[in-house]
Amino acid sequence: QVTLVESGGGSVQSGGSLRLSCVASGYGYTPNKYCMGWFRQSPGKEHEGVAALIREKTAKYSEFVEGRFTMSQSGSNRALYLRMNDLKPEDTAMYFCAAYENIRGYCSGSLKQSDYVDWGQGTQVTVSS
Repeated sequence: QVTLVESGGGSVQSGGSLRLSCVASGYGYTPNKYCMGWFRQSPGKEHEGVAALIREKTAKYSEFVEGRFTMSQSGSNRALYLRMNDLKPEDTAMYFCAAYENIRGYCSGSLKQSDYVDWGQGTQVTVSS
């Protein structure tokens, strides 16, 4: 099981930027054995996939954030980042880091909530107009 802890959320005005962080740890956790993604959830809505790693330095993005958000990993691959630029009020949500074991030998960049097994507690992002 992987423990995920997010940080970096906050309140910004429209057009502002934030960088979210997610630190992964746990017994038996090995970075390259897990596929990682970022999701968000607004009140009354289901989790929405935001970005997911395909391979080192390559990620798939939701159409709603493509070109504004960038996902990356630390050198040790134990930390995951989401750089969010040009934030909009509709980006307001709780943001979650998620992971699932890479049993296929590759990560597909899945943005499906059901593919992910381990979840962090989330960090709130609020964007005001």
